[in-house]
This record gives sequence, structure tokens and C-alpha cells, in this order.
Amino acid sequence: MNYEKGYDFVMVTTGFVDVEYPWDSTSTSTLEGKWAKEKSERWLVIREAPYTTFAKDATGAPAVTYYDYIVIGGGTSGCALAATLSQGAKVLVLERGDLPYGIPTVTTINGFIDTLANLSPTSASQTFISTDGVVNQRGRVLGGGSALNAGFFTWASADFIKQAGWDPKLVKESYEWVGKKVAFEPKVLAWQSAVREGLLEAGISPNNGFSYEHIYGTKVGGSIFDRNGKRHTAADLLEYADPSNITVYLNATVHRILFETDERRAQGVLYKDMEGKRHVALLNKGSSKNEVILSAGTLGSPQLLMLSGIGPSKHLKAHKIEVVLDQPMVGQGLSDNPMTLVILPSALPVEISLIEVVGITRFGSFIESASTHINWPWVDKIGSGFGLFTNQTKDLDKIRSIIARRFHNDPSGLNFGVILQKIMGPLSSGTLELETTNPDDNPKVTFNYFKDPRDLQRCVQGMDTIIKVLESKAMSQYRDPLLPIQDLLDLIVALPLNLKLRHVNTAIDLEQYCKDTVQSIWHYHGGCQVDRVIDHNYKVIGVGALRVIDSSTLLYSPGTNPQATMMMLGRYMGQKILRERLTLDGSKK
Repeated sequence: MNYEKGYDFVMVTTGFVDVEYPWDSTSTSTLEGKWAKEKSERWLVIREAPYTTFAKDATGAPAVTYYDYIVIGGGTSGCALAATLSQGAKVLVLERGDLPYGIPTVTTINGFIDTLANLSPTSASQTFISTDGVVNQRGRVLGGGSALNAGFFTWASADFIKQAGWDPKLVKESYEWVGKKVAFEPKVLAWQSAVREGLLEAGISPNNGFSYEHIYGTKVGGSIFDRNGKRHTAADLLEYADPSNITVYLNATVHRILFETDERRAQGVLYKDMEGKRHVALLNKGSSKNEVILSAGTLGSPQLLMLSGIGPSKHLKAHKIEVVLDQPMVGQGLSDNPMTLVILPSALPVEISLIEVVGITRFGSFIESASTHINWPWVDKIGSGFGLFTNQTKDLDKIRSIIARRFHNDPSGLNFGVILQKIMGPLSSGTLELETTNPDDNPKVTFNYFKDPRDLQRCVQGMDTIIKVLESKAMSQYRDPLLPIQDLLDLIVALPLNLKLRHVNTAIDLEQYCKDTVQSIWHYHGGCQVDRVIDHNYKVIGVGALRVIDSSTLLYSPGTNPQATMMMLGRYMGQKILRERLTLDGSKK
């Protein structure tokens, strides 16, 4: 990459240590990023991957390798899991994407929309569209969804932890272990402060201040964006790894899990690099504790189980896949928390912010917010981008005219805030099936949004709450007094945010509004659930040496946002697995 000359110093962040260097334009071949001024001197702050010694492209991998643990997926859970396991065993991580550090849109808060809008075949964000007609994304990068999301970092509730059967003390220790690397208290600025006050006016009380805890009322949660707008992903947790005990192969796509010929026991995996070359990774002999662990996410883990012969036998046979285990629950129980929102074009400039403030209601809806400024060419670009996913492109002119007529109050662009809600749970669920036998392809996904009427009722109550926030005294400085709430809802109905058809009464009927404008907030889960596909030790039922540890195991999404819990789960289960291993090894002596 090319960098501007004229800096007095360069600061290179390599994980544990920040090192200052005089500016030298010849020393930046593996570096990325640029930062502002410090103490009247010009600085360049750049981040290197902190583990270049063990993170390598899979094209350089041997044809056959041996490890104690093979972790499929370097995502939100997989990175924490692998880093922990490396403290006591030889670990291989196979990640189908690349490092996040060289992707500018991933590493800064300003690139959030650009990352999701990138449709290239190797982008960090892989777009898929559920059969419900809702556009969604999945991670294709080391760090997984934590490299794509809006950054909110908050813990699961005490009730969720109890129902999961987890040890509360170890859970807390694991959350804190994760948080030391990736979690920050945000500096709450004007827009987010106004939303917080609006939530309190709307009755979402008490004011709980800053907290990672899941507690009723209004609070400020953590963020994986630091105060300089830099994203810290689950990939950063590999800084904890023992570099002598871990290998990470990037751009490595696993095609199937390999099993012992005479029993249902995993023995390794077959994967391909970006040039299509085949590689095999096998478990070391000599310990019954060696395992293959799926951490490929809600779509990837059930998909790979099916591609490996574990799933509904009729479905597998239809794709000419040899059945290893008839397991009809693989791909079942898939859920996505429905999200609806209101956009408020602002008469005042707003900060760039993602999720910081949340209102946790007692009726089962979580209210959150974001804000930004985008230039007018970007407004058109976003509208055109949505045209790729929808047959409602005829509405794009309507969108532009509404914005230009009512909201064009700044010649440089549009200042706006978003207030959104997510439904807890949810109670509705669907399925995942194979479309093809190519692991690079998205599977067929159905979420069945609002199939359970209780989800719809929560959405209506959540929208009522958002309207109260918009009508609050705290938000009045941002609202045009001549612009009624109904016009804001009309704007959302005009936006082609999904493939669903709009009904005539959508903007005035909140039930229909929820159904017609539903979107994803990327908290989908299920497909390899506890007591259905795996046991409470996350071992695949009926198969040896194989576990699943990621969001596909969840019955419900934890708290307001799941990423902290998914990182915690990787650490939590890594510790439990290592303790089991040490106990077994000690008993043999």
C-alpha cells in the first residue's frame, strides 16, 4: 500500500506492544492503516498481524499434516477456542477467508457499510438471501462475524447462562479474558446521548449507566471499536495463542470431515486452498482426546456436517452424499432475530456511531441506535446496490425524490440516525438445507420470521416504543417539527430493504410494517442445537472425536447481541476440553 510522506513518527501495533518508528516510506510493505495527529507531531499508526509466524496462506500447506485439534473456522468462537487449546496441545485452524488487518473497510468504523456492500467473490462479507426474502451476510475472514458487525459487546443474562448449564464463575472469567483484548467503553456523543434520554422518557428505565450486564432498562454497552474508531475482532484473541503450538491456514475451504473406516469417529478433514489444490489434515494418533471441532458458524457447521454425511438421510441421498449418520435434526431449529427500524434524517450534524446505547424492555424487544453522515452520491449508490437484490427497483426514484424533497438540508450529504429494534429469542424457527455440494456456495435457508405470533406482538410493541423515543423531548433537536412520524415510516416502506412485497396499508398498520420491512441484524443461530445434534459437552451425538462450538448450537440468541457470548464460549469450552485432556493424561501416568 502507499502512504503519505511527511509523518514524524510511525506507531506499529503488533498486538502486545506499540513500537514507534521514524517515518520511512520503504518500511510499509506489510502494513495498513493511517491515523491523525498527536501532540502537534504527525503520526502514522499501523497494525500488523500479531501472529504472522503461524498464520499462513493454505497454498503453502503440506499435502498431509497432523494435529491434536483441528478447528474448522477461525470465526467468533473459533479464534478464542484455538488460542486456548494451543496452551496445551497442537492446534490447526482452517479459515476460508483471509486476515482482517489488510482490509481497510473492516478495520475502521467508517467502512461498516462498504464491507457489507462488497459483493466480490472473495470479500470478507458473503451475502446470502433467505427464502423469506431477507438479505443477510456471513463472515468470510479470520474473526468471522466480529469483522463485519456493528460492534456491540454485551454479556448474556444470568438466566440464559443458567439455562445453558454453564458454570457462572468460568463464564465470567471467560468474558473478562475476551474483553481484555477486544472490548472498550464507548465515548457516548450527542446522538447516542439523545437516544438514551429518549429511551428513559419512553419508560425504559432505570438508567443503568455503562455495563456489560444484561439488565432491564437503558444502558451503554461495550464496543469492539476503540475510541479511535478501530475495530478489534475475534482474530485479536489469537494473540493469546502459544505460537509454537498453533497453525492457521488462511483461504482454506474445508470440503468434508473424514471418518475412520470401521467406526463413526472423525479422523481429519479434506480441504482445498485458493488454487484448488487438495490437502488433508489428520488427528495425531495416541490420544482419544484428539478431535475435529466445527466452528464454521450457523450456516457453515450444519452445511459441513451434511456434506460429510451427517444429516437427514433422504436429503443427503438426494445430493448423492454417502450417509455416515442419519441425523434429521441437523439444519433444524434455524432462527434469525427479526429487526425493524426507523430512519431519522437529522437537521443537525451527527457523529459516526454504531450500537452503543440499548433499551432492554420487559416485553421482549431490544431498542438500539446508530448514526452517520453520507454524501449524496452514496445515497444513490446504496439505493442502486439494493436494486441488485430486489425486483422493486421502480421504488428507487421514489426514494430519491422523498429524500431530496424533504430531507436535503445539507448540500454535502445526509445526516441521519437509525433507531432499531431486535426481537428477543426469537420463538419462530426454520431450516437449512443444501443447495449444492460445493462448500463455497450458500445453503438454502428459511427463518420463518413471525411464524410465532408472539414474535409479531413483540415487534409491534417495539415499534410503539421507537415512536415514543422519536416523539421525546430529547430527540426534538434532531427532528423537523413539520415532519410527522408517518412520513418517516413511509420512507422505510419505500426502501427496497428486502425482497418482500409491500402492502397498501404497510405504513399505517404496525403488524404489516413489521412483516413487510423485516430485516436481519445478523444474529441468526441454530442448526446444530444442544440435545438435538450435540450433547451438553458440545460433542456430536452418535459420532466420536467431533464437536460443534459456535452459534449453530444455540436455541436462542443470547442477550441483545451474541458476539461476546460466542467469543466467551470458545474460551469456556477450550478450558473445559484442556482440563479433560489433562485429567486423562494424568490418569495414564
